Amino acid sequence: MLDLPALSRSTVDRREPLRDDEERVRELWPSARVIVVDAAGRTPLGPDGVSLVYRSAPTVGEAPPADALLLGEQDGVAYWAVLASPDQVSEDWRDLRAIGALLDATDAGLLTTAVSLFNWHRHAGFCAVCGSRTESARSGWVRQCTGCGREEYPRTDAAVICLVHDGEGANGEHVLLARQPVWPPERYSVLAGFVEAGESLEACVEREVAEEVGVAVHAVRYLGSQPWPFPRSIMVGFAAIADRSAPLHAADGEIEDARWVHRSQVRAALDADGRIPGLWLPMHTSIAYQMLAGWAAAG
Repeated sequence: MLDLPALSRSTVDRREPLRDDEERVRELWPSARVIVVDAAGRTPLGPDGVSLVYRSAPTVGEAPPADALLLGEQDGVAYWAVLASPDQVSEDWRDLRAIGALLDATDAGLLTTAVSLFNWHRHAGFCAVCGSRTESARSGWVRQCTGCGREEYPRTDAAVICLVHDGEGANGEHVLLARQPVWPPERYSVLAGFVEAGESLEACVEREVAEEVGVAVHAVRYLGSQPWPFPRSIMVGFAAIADRSAPLHAADGEIEDARWVHRSQVRAALDADGRIPGLWLPMHTSIAYQMLAGWAAAG
């Protein structure tokens, strides 16, 4: 890949001890910067349309609210996120999918973390052991059971995403793209799927490609990763090689179409902001876009 995926960028210090240091939290709160995020993961933007809006901590309260999230610290400034009340939300608020690639590294990292944590909190309100209610603890990075005291930590579901090429030359001349039935017309992307219990990442690549399009891959190699908090995934990117002469068999109900696409077509789509007749590439925020951009430039 040429660049880090949009949501992999971050500049703040996220080290765990800060979350437990109550004295440090109190000390930094008056100068802290706070972003407001609604239940759908949307947030207001500044006048330039590409930067987050930060509130000063004293306008939020004398101390961090119980459900506030400590996102990290940078240059002696703490960054927090709070949930918006319904009356705060405006129609011009934007979500991470839409703006992730437009934000700078600091803003992208903060909003990605906030959306990830709020999604987890929303679905972790009860203890998986005794069923009692849980409450936020350790600056939003733990939920503790009010019954048995069990602590639960944010969960991340691993998924692989693989750029399969034909192996011609150094980096292949054709890439295997597919589309799901629910996607907009002409939208194609690389193949992806969730890692199963007891499965390695490399084995998952081989299985998912075989299941989705019916071909075998080899020379699996790691490219990079990106958090994808919709609701709680980490996308682990790979490249692999497949035989372009092998017949493609699209998985019923999951893959509507699969085809080999020449590098020149991918380059043309990238030069046209991601879309040409018959080929609409993944959104700029996704790791899939960066994988394709890197592959197209490497030939």
